[in-house]
Amino acid sequence: MSTNPIYQHVTDLIIAQLEQGAAPWVKPWHVNQAADSSADKNLVTGNAYRGVNRLILGMAGMAAGYTSTTWASFKQIKEAGYYVRKGEKHTPITFYKPVAGTVDAATGELSNGYAVLKTHCVFNLDQTNMPADAIAPATPAPAAPFDGNEACENAIIKTGALISHGGDAAFYMPSTDSIKLPNKASFDSAAHYYATALHELTHWTGAKHRLDRDHSGRFGNPAYAFEELVAEIGAAYLCADLGIQGELRHAGYIASWLKACRDDNTAIFKAAALAQKAADFIKGTAAAEEAEAA
Repeated sequence: MSTNPIYQHVTDLIIAQLEQGAAPWVKPWHVNQAADSSADKNLVTGNAYRGVNRLILGMAGMAAGYTSTTWASFKQIKEAGYYVRKGEKHTPITFYKPVAGTVDAATGELSNGYAVLKTHCVFNLDQTNMPADAIAPATPAPAAPFDGNEACENAIIKTGALISHGGDAAFYMPSTDSIKLPNKASFDSAAHYYATALHELTHWTGAKHRLDRDHSGRFGNPAYAFEELVAEIGAAYLCADLGIQGELRHAGYIASWLKACRDDNTAIFKAAALAQKAADFIKGTAAAEEAEAA
Protein backbone atom coordinates (compact mmCIF):
# COMPACT_ATOMS: atom_id res chain seq x y z
CA MET A 1 0.00 0.00 0.00
CA SER A 2 1.40 3.37 -1.02
CA THR A 3 0.65 6.74 0.57
CA ASN A 4 1.19 8.50 -2.77
CA PRO A 5 -2.15 10.23 -3.59
CA ILE A 6 -1.70 9.52 -7.32
CA TYR A 7 -1.93 5.76 -6.72
CA GLN A 8 -5.05 6.22 -4.61
CA HIS A 9 -6.71 8.54 -7.14
CA VAL A 10 -6.30 6.09 -10.02
CA THR A 11 -7.28 3.12 -7.86
CA ASP A 12 -10.46 4.92 -6.77
CA LEU A 13 -11.37 5.47 -10.44
CA ILE A 14 -10.93 1.76 -11.17
CA ILE A 15 -12.89 0.69 -8.07
CA ALA A 16 -15.79 2.99 -9.01
CA GLN A 17 -16.07 1.26 -12.40
CA LEU A 18 -15.75 -2.23 -10.93
CA GLU A 19 -18.47 -1.49 -8.37
CA GLN A 20 -20.79 -0.79 -11.29
CA GLY A 21 -20.09 -4.30 -12.55
CA ALA A 22 -17.84 -3.28 -15.42
CA ALA A 23 -14.13 -3.64 -16.02
CA PRO A 24 -12.98 -0.23 -17.29
CA TRP A 25 -10.11 -1.67 -19.34
CA VAL A 26 -12.46 -3.77 -21.46
CA LYS A 27 -13.25 -2.03 -24.73
CA PRO A 28 -12.68 1.46 -23.31
CA TRP A 29 -11.39 2.71 -26.67
CA HIS A 30 -13.58 4.00 -29.46
CA VAL A 31 -12.94 1.45 -32.17
CA ASN A 32 -12.44 3.44 -35.36
CA GLN A 33 -11.29 0.57 -37.57
CA ALA A 34 -7.90 2.22 -37.96
CA ALA A 35 -5.43 0.16 -39.87
CA ASP A 36 -2.95 0.06 -37.01
CA SER A 37 -4.57 0.79 -33.66
CA SER A 38 -7.57 2.34 -31.92
CA ALA A 39 -5.69 3.08 -28.71
CA ASP A 40 -5.59 6.58 -27.25
CA LYS A 41 -2.57 8.51 -28.53
CA ASN A 42 -0.81 11.85 -28.27
CA LEU A 43 -1.48 14.58 -30.83
CA VAL A 44 2.14 15.63 -31.36
CA THR A 45 4.11 12.40 -31.04
CA GLY A 46 1.45 10.08 -32.43
CA ASN A 47 2.52 7.58 -29.78
CA ALA A 48 -0.11 5.43 -28.10
CA TYR A 49 -0.33 5.84 -24.33
CA ARG A 50 0.85 2.84 -22.38
CA GLY A 51 0.31 1.08 -19.07
CA VAL A 52 -2.13 2.58 -16.61
CA ASN A 53 -2.55 5.70 -18.79
CA ARG A 54 -4.42 3.53 -21.30
CA LEU A 55 -6.93 2.74 -18.56
CA ILE A 56 -7.22 6.33 -17.37
CA LEU A 57 -7.81 7.82 -20.82
CA GLY A 58 -10.05 4.98 -21.93
CA MET A 59 -12.26 5.49 -18.90
CA ALA A 60 -12.32 9.27 -19.34
CA GLY A 61 -13.16 9.03 -23.03
CA MET A 62 -15.89 6.46 -22.48
CA ALA A 63 -17.46 8.39 -19.59
CA ALA A 64 -17.51 11.67 -21.53
CA GLY A 65 -18.56 10.10 -24.83
CA TYR A 66 -15.59 11.51 -26.75
CA THR A 67 -15.37 10.51 -30.39
CA SER A 68 -11.65 11.27 -30.63
CA THR A 69 -8.89 9.04 -29.28
CA THR A 70 -6.29 11.82 -29.54
CA TRP A 71 -5.09 13.77 -26.50
CA ALA A 72 -2.69 16.65 -25.92
CA SER A 73 -1.49 19.05 -23.26
CA PHE A 74 -2.82 22.61 -23.09
CA LYS A 75 0.51 23.82 -24.47
CA GLN A 76 0.51 21.36 -27.38
CA ILE A 77 -3.00 22.39 -28.36
CA LYS A 78 -2.09 26.08 -28.21
CA GLU A 79 1.08 25.55 -30.26
CA ALA A 80 -1.00 23.75 -32.87
CA GLY A 81 -3.04 26.95 -33.26
CA TYR A 82 -6.16 25.90 -31.35
CA TYR A 83 -7.55 26.30 -27.85
CA VAL A 84 -9.29 24.34 -25.11
CA ARG A 85 -12.91 25.37 -24.71
CA LYS A 86 -13.76 27.35 -21.60
CA GLY A 87 -14.86 25.21 -18.68
CA GLU A 88 -13.35 21.95 -19.95
CA LYS A 89 -11.68 19.77 -17.32
CA HIS A 90 -8.30 18.14 -17.87
CA THR A 91 -7.60 14.44 -17.43
CA PRO A 92 -4.55 13.61 -15.27
CA ILE A 93 -2.16 10.94 -16.53
CA THR A 94 0.96 9.63 -14.86
CA PHE A 95 4.60 9.24 -15.79
CA TYR A 96 7.85 8.41 -14.08
CA LYS A 97 10.46 11.16 -14.04
CA PRO A 98 13.97 9.72 -13.71
CA VAL A 99 16.19 11.23 -11.05
CA ALA A 100 19.90 11.21 -11.86
CA GLY A 101 22.11 8.94 -9.81
CA THR A 102 25.86 8.39 -9.86
CA VAL A 103 27.70 7.75 -13.12
CA ASP A 104 30.59 5.27 -12.97
CA ALA A 105 33.58 7.00 -14.59
CA ALA A 106 34.94 3.68 -15.86
CA THR A 107 31.82 2.10 -17.30
CA GLY A 108 29.54 5.11 -17.79
CA GLU A 109 26.71 3.18 -16.11
CA LEU A 110 24.15 4.92 -13.93
CA SER A 111 23.70 3.67 -10.40
CA ASN A 112 21.69 4.77 -7.39
CA GLY A 113 19.18 6.40 -9.71
CA TYR A 114 15.44 6.27 -9.23
CA ALA A 115 12.23 7.62 -10.71
CA VAL A 116 9.47 9.73 -9.17
CA LEU A 117 5.81 9.30 -10.07
CA LYS A 118 4.39 12.52 -11.49
CA THR A 119 1.13 13.64 -13.09
CA HIS A 120 0.53 15.49 -16.34
CA CYS A 121 -2.68 17.11 -17.61
CA VAL A 122 -4.13 16.36 -21.02
CA PHE A 123 -7.31 17.20 -22.94
CA ASN A 124 -9.19 15.21 -25.53
CA LEU A 125 -9.45 16.91 -28.92
CA ASP A 126 -13.24 16.90 -28.49
CA GLN A 127 -12.61 19.49 -25.76
CA THR A 128 -10.96 21.87 -28.21
CA ASN A 129 -11.93 23.88 -31.30
CA MET A 130 -9.76 21.68 -33.48
CA PRO A 131 -11.88 20.35 -36.38
CA ALA A 132 -12.04 16.59 -36.91
CA ASP A 133 -10.42 16.92 -40.34
CA ALA A 134 -7.37 18.65 -38.86
CA ILE A 135 -5.88 15.21 -38.31
CA ALA A 136 -5.45 12.97 -41.31
CA PRO A 137 -7.91 10.10 -40.91
CA ALA A 138 -6.53 6.61 -40.59
CA THR A 139 -6.96 4.31 -43.53
CA PRO A 140 -9.90 2.04 -42.73
CA ALA A 141 -9.01 -1.58 -42.31
CA PRO A 142 -10.81 -3.89 -44.73
CA ALA A 143 -13.59 -5.95 -43.22
CA ALA A 144 -12.38 -9.47 -42.50
CA PRO A 145 -14.37 -12.72 -42.30
CA PHE A 146 -14.45 -14.66 -39.02
CA ASP A 147 -11.32 -16.64 -39.70
CA GLY A 148 -9.59 -14.04 -41.81
CA ASN A 149 -8.39 -11.35 -39.40
CA GLU A 150 -4.87 -11.30 -40.77
CA ALA A 151 -3.39 -9.08 -38.04
CA CYS A 152 -4.66 -11.30 -35.24
CA GLU A 153 -3.82 -14.55 -36.98
CA ASN A 154 -0.28 -13.37 -37.70
CA ALA A 155 0.21 -12.09 -34.17
CA ILE A 156 -0.89 -15.43 -32.73
CA ILE A 157 1.17 -17.52 -35.15
CA LYS A 158 4.33 -15.46 -34.62
CA THR A 159 4.30 -16.21 -30.89
CA GLY A 160 5.02 -19.86 -31.65
CA ALA A 161 2.61 -20.87 -28.88
CA LEU A 162 1.26 -24.42 -29.01
CA ILE A 163 -2.50 -24.00 -29.46
CA SER A 164 -5.07 -26.75 -29.99
CA HIS A 165 -8.81 -26.47 -30.59
CA GLY A 166 -11.75 -28.49 -29.39
CA GLY A 167 -13.92 -28.99 -26.32
CA ASP A 168 -15.80 -26.33 -24.41
CA ALA A 169 -13.09 -24.72 -22.28
CA ALA A 170 -10.33 -22.19 -22.79
CA PHE A 171 -7.18 -22.36 -20.67
CA TYR A 172 -3.39 -22.22 -20.56
CA MET A 173 -1.74 -25.35 -19.17
CA PRO A 174 1.64 -24.53 -17.55
CA SER A 175 2.67 -28.18 -17.26
CA THR A 176 2.58 -28.63 -21.04
CA ASP A 177 3.15 -24.96 -21.91
CA SER A 178 0.15 -25.14 -24.24
CA ILE A 179 -3.18 -23.40 -24.83
CA LYS A 180 -6.53 -25.08 -25.38
CA LEU A 181 -9.39 -23.21 -27.10
CA PRO A 182 -12.85 -24.24 -28.28
CA ASN A 183 -13.31 -24.47 -32.04
CA LYS A 184 -13.71 -21.11 -33.74
CA ALA A 185 -17.23 -22.01 -34.83
CA SER A 186 -18.22 -22.31 -31.16
CA PHE A 187 -17.76 -18.58 -30.59
CA ASP A 188 -20.47 -16.00 -31.18
CA SER A 189 -18.08 -13.93 -33.26
CA ALA A 190 -14.47 -13.64 -34.39
CA ALA A 191 -14.01 -10.88 -31.80
CA HIS A 192 -14.97 -13.25 -28.99
CA TYR A 193 -12.56 -15.86 -30.30
CA TYR A 194 -9.61 -13.53 -30.63
CA ALA A 195 -10.25 -11.86 -27.26
CA THR A 196 -10.25 -15.30 -25.63
CA ALA A 197 -7.13 -16.41 -27.49
CA LEU A 198 -5.30 -13.22 -26.50
CA HIS A 199 -6.33 -13.67 -22.87
CA GLU A 200 -4.82 -17.16 -22.81
CA LEU A 201 -1.74 -15.97 -24.68
CA THR A 202 -1.22 -13.35 -21.99
CA HIS A 203 -1.19 -16.20 -19.44
CA TRP A 204 1.27 -18.02 -21.72
CA THR A 205 3.73 -15.11 -21.54
CA GLY A 206 3.99 -15.60 -17.79
CA ALA A 207 5.86 -18.91 -18.07
CA LYS A 208 9.15 -18.97 -16.17
CA HIS A 209 11.25 -19.03 -19.36
CA ARG A 210 9.35 -16.01 -20.75
CA LEU A 211 8.24 -13.21 -18.41
CA ASP A 212 8.25 -15.33 -15.25
CA ARG A 213 5.03 -14.32 -13.48
CA ASP A 214 3.55 -16.20 -10.55
CA HIS A 215 1.45 -19.11 -11.88
CA SER A 216 1.28 -20.90 -8.54
CA GLY A 217 -2.14 -19.54 -7.59
CA ARG A 218 -5.26 -21.68 -7.38
CA PHE A 219 -8.82 -20.65 -8.14
CA GLY A 220 -10.15 -18.29 -5.50
CA ASN A 221 -6.86 -17.14 -4.01
CA PRO A 222 -5.25 -13.69 -4.45
CA ALA A 223 -2.39 -14.86 -6.71
CA TYR A 224 -4.83 -16.52 -9.10
CA ALA A 225 -7.11 -13.48 -9.20
CA PHE A 226 -4.16 -11.15 -9.82
CA GLU A 227 -2.90 -13.24 -12.75
CA GLU A 228 -6.43 -13.22 -14.20
CA LEU A 229 -6.44 -9.44 -13.81
CA VAL A 230 -3.16 -9.23 -15.75
CA ALA A 231 -4.49 -11.54 -18.46
CA GLU A 232 -7.75 -9.65 -18.87
CA ILE A 233 -6.03 -6.27 -19.12
CA GLY A 234 -3.40 -7.72 -21.44
CA ALA A 235 -6.08 -9.09 -23.73
CA ALA A 236 -7.88 -5.74 -23.71
CA TYR A 237 -4.67 -3.93 -24.68
CA LEU A 238 -4.04 -6.39 -27.51
CA CYS A 239 -7.64 -6.12 -28.72
CA ALA A 240 -7.21 -2.36 -28.95
CA ASP A 241 -3.87 -2.65 -30.71
CA LEU A 242 -5.24 -5.16 -33.22
CA GLY A 243 -8.61 -3.46 -33.77
CA ILE A 244 -10.70 -6.16 -32.08
CA GLN A 245 -13.82 -5.30 -30.08
CA GLY A 246 -13.08 -7.73 -27.28
CA GLU A 247 -15.53 -8.30 -24.44
CA LEU A 248 -15.13 -9.26 -20.80
CA ARG A 249 -15.01 -13.02 -20.28
CA HIS A 250 -14.31 -13.11 -16.60
CA ALA A 251 -17.01 -11.06 -14.88
CA GLY A 252 -16.91 -13.52 -11.98
CA TYR A 253 -13.53 -12.18 -10.95
CA ILE A 254 -14.73 -8.63 -10.36
CA ALA A 255 -15.18 -9.20 -6.61
CA SER A 256 -11.63 -10.52 -6.33
CA TRP A 257 -10.27 -7.61 -8.36
CA LEU A 258 -12.11 -5.17 -6.12
CA LYS A 259 -10.53 -6.75 -3.06
CA ALA A 260 -7.07 -6.61 -4.63
CA CYS A 261 -7.47 -2.91 -5.44
CA ARG A 262 -8.79 -2.09 -1.98
CA ASP A 263 -6.05 -4.04 -0.21
CA ASP A 264 -3.25 -2.50 -2.27
CA ASN A 265 -3.65 0.77 -4.16
CA THR A 266 -0.65 -0.09 -6.33
CA ALA A 267 -2.19 -3.37 -7.54
CA ILE A 268 -3.81 -1.91 -10.65
CA PHE A 269 -0.52 -0.19 -11.56
CA LYS A 270 1.35 -3.46 -11.18
CA ALA A 271 -1.23 -5.40 -13.19
CA ALA A 272 -1.34 -2.78 -15.95
CA ALA A 273 2.47 -2.74 -16.20
CA LEU A 274 2.68 -6.54 -16.37
CA ALA A 275 -0.16 -6.60 -18.93
CA GLN A 276 1.64 -4.04 -21.10
CA LYS A 277 4.85 -6.09 -20.89
CA ALA A 278 2.93 -9.21 -21.91
CA ALA A 279 1.26 -7.40 -24.82
CA ASP A 280 4.64 -6.15 -26.01
CA PHE A 281 6.04 -9.68 -25.77
CA ILE A 282 3.19 -11.13 -27.83
CA LYS A 283 3.53 -8.44 -30.50
CA GLY A 284 7.29 -9.01 -30.59
CA THR A 285 8.10 -5.41 -29.74
CA ALA A 286 10.91 -4.47 -27.40
CA ALA A 287 9.68 -3.68 -23.92
CA ALA A 288 10.13 0.07 -23.77
CA GLU A 289 10.30 2.08 -20.62
CA GLU A 290 7.05 3.99 -20.26
CA ALA A 291 7.66 7.69 -20.78
CA GLU A 292 5.53 10.78 -20.91
CA ALA A 293 3.85 10.73 -24.31
CA ALA A 294 2.60 14.28 -23.96
